[in-house]
This record gives sequence, C-alpha cells and structure tokens, in this order.
Amino acid sequence: MITDQEKLFIDYWVKNRDKQKRSFYQLAIGLTVGLVFALPILLSVLFHDWYKRMSFISNAQITVIMIGILGIIVFFALFRMRFKWEANEQLYKELKYKEQIQ
Repeated sequence: MITDQEKLFIDYWVKNRDKQKRSFYQLAIGLTVGLVFALPILLSVLFHDWYKRMSFISNAQITVIMIGILGIIVFFALFRMRFKWEANEQLYKELKYKEQIQ
C-alpha cells in the first residue's frame, strides 16, 4: 500500500526529474552548499593572522589556493546534487515497482 506522502513524491518527481538532472541546475543549486563547505578553508587562509606560527602565504600561493577552493566548491556541488538525484530516482523506481505490484 502506497501512502499519500509517497504518491506526492511520485507526482513531484515525475514533474521535476528532468529539470533536476541537468548539470547547470545541479551546479546552480549545489553551489551554495559547496560554498558553505569550502568557506571555512577560505576564511582560514585569508585571515591567517590569528595563528602566529603559520608560514607566510605569497600572492602566487593565494591564487593557487583560490583555484583549489573553487575546484572543491564545484566538485562538492556537482557530486552532492548528482548523488541526491540518484537517491531520488532510486526511491521513485522502488515506489513505482511497489505501486505496480499492488
């Protein structure tokens, strides 16, 4: 027996699955989470005066660190959103199979 909440999820996923599969959508939505994930790293590098024994960071190193942080943000955003899409797709298929059996 499929509950009302499961039926609502099936309807929602039928309407939104193609939109959420696009890479641009995944990147746009996931960037905020990726930024929150990488923000502490960025802040600790930019404001390194709080830790007196930290070695000096030159401008060239800052550029490399920023490129690395940007890579972390994009990777985390895409990886998280694709994983979320796959989990929702798996749940959708399980619910459709459960609905077919009944």
